[in-house]
This record gives sequence, structure tokens and C-alpha cells, in this order.
Amino acid sequence: MQDLPLFPEQASTFAEKSDLLYWFLVAVSGFFIAVIFFLVVIFAVRYRRKSEEHWPTVYQENPHLEMLWTVGPLILALFIFVWGAKLYVDYARAPQDSMEVFVTGRQWMWKIQHSAGQREINYLHVPKGVPVKLTMTSEDVIHSFFIPAFRVKADVVPGRYTSLWFEATEAGTYRLYCAEYCGTEHSRMIGYVVVMEPADFQDWLQGGRSESMEAAGQRLFGKLACNTCHLPQSGERGPSLVGLHGKEVELRDGRRVRVDDGYLRESILAPADKVTAGYQPIMPAYQGQISEHELLQLIAYIKSQRSEG
Repeated sequence: MQDLPLFPEQASTFAEKSDLLYWFLVAVSGFFIAVIFFLVVIFAVRYRRKSEEHWPTVYQENPHLEMLWTVGPLILALFIFVWGAKLYVDYARAPQDSMEVFVTGRQWMWKIQHSAGQREINYLHVPKGVPVKLTMTSEDVIHSFFIPAFRVKADVVPGRYTSLWFEATEAGTYRLYCAEYCGTEHSRMIGYVVVMEPADFQDWLQGGRSESMEAAGQRLFGKLACNTCHLPQSGERGPSLVGLHGKEVELRDGRRVRVDDGYLRESILAPADKVTAGYQPIMPAYQGQISEHELLQLIAYIKSQRSEG
């Protein structure tokens, strides 16, 4: 079985929990299949019609039995639902101290950049025992970022940001796939996740490091002249971006929205759609002028602008 494993190895904190629920569902399904098959055989033999003149005995309703096969499966289904919901919530909420990595999918490759500036294509280096959050988007069609050994998968959608997180538990190299048909070369959109010991990962980061995401975003922020309107203190032309990420802002139409990555992306590409209260829609739209990768750099820079208080 070493050459033909039924399942990928368990290499993340999610893997064992996910497999436990899977095997529980298999066991429950197998139990009911066996019970139903056994009862079908028994009833077919015991209650078969023995002659043309034979008529089966009519039995009255049994409310206790009906209650058992109604309430029993209901309790079992609710138990499975709560178990699965807990796993989903844990899967959806990345720890606050997660290491953030930015992923851009395109036909037919994965472009990856670490916050420190290290860039990769179809390879993702991560440290063992450290939560890693991936912020992902696509430049063309829908892709799906899938690491079987970690039991994590999330769609990568053009025009929006999706995320997933994991914590690798075993050093090694693991396959990375696109699990959504994305065109003629879909089957070749394969990469590798390299899990390293923390010390080895830090050494790897030092080699070939390029400009960090925040630094690249700051440079682009100045190049696009964003700093002429978005000053550290709010002015007449634009609001301050310091400490903005994660807050709620009021729009001109009275709505209140939370400033997250998706809101920042929309505000850069189509700023007239959601104008902050107290300001005029004078910001130019950058749709088609900057790439998805540059958008991620700008957002990384804006997120780094934290208020000192």
C-alpha cells in the first residue's frame, strides 16, 4: 500500500480532524447499509407468501417504533451537523498571528509572494508549526487552490479575494493542485508546498529576497499620486488611510460598510461605487490600469498604516 495509498498523508492540523469526521460518516453509512440489507433478507424469507391462499397478518401501528426511527436519525443528523459546523468555523477563521502569503492564479500557474518580498511560481515555502493565511485572487478564470495532504481547498475567483489557512505539522514536500477546470492546460497547473523547519525557513527567506509587499505598495502609492489626496490626516479631497483597515465607515448614501480587503479592492478599481460620507466622487478609477498583483501590494501597504494609538 506504500506505492498506492488510498489517502494522502496527514500533514496539517486539519487533516486528522477532517479524516475523523469522514471515517465516522463512512462507519454510520456502513452500519445502516448492513442493517437494511440484513432486514431485507430476513423479511423476504420470513414473511414471504407461502401459497395463493395465504394472506399476511395485518399489524397495527407501533408509535414507539415510529418515534424511534424518526427521532433517532434526527439526533444523529444534528450531531453530524454540529460536528461539521465546528470544523468549518475552525477552518474559516485564521488565527490573528498567521503569516500572510499572497496568491494570484492565472492560466496556468500559481504566482506567490510572501510579505517579506520573496516571490515564487508554483512553489510555496512555509514553516512547520506556524499558521499560514493565504489571500488569493485570479487574473482570468476561476481556479481552486487544493493541498490534499493538508485537507484544505478554496476557490480562487477573479474580481474578489478568498482565503484559506493551515498549519503544517510535518516537514516535507506536498503536491498543490488546481481543482477547478480552468482551460486546456488545467491538468498541468500543479505546484508544490515545501514545509521547512522554522530556522531553515528563515534562512530561505534571506536568500533572494526582493522588495516587500508593503514597500512595493508604498512605492506604487506614490507613483499613482495617491498620496496627494490620502494624507496621514483627513483632508478635503480624501480620507486618511491610517488605521482604516478593519473599521466601519459611513458612505454618502447612509450605508455603513466594514473596510476589508474586498472593500479596498473595489474602492481602488471603482471608487465612485462606494464614496465615503463627507467626500466627493473625484477619485479616478484604476480598473485596467494596475494588475491584480499590484492591487495586493497597495492593499498590503494600506493595511500596514496603523494608528499609533
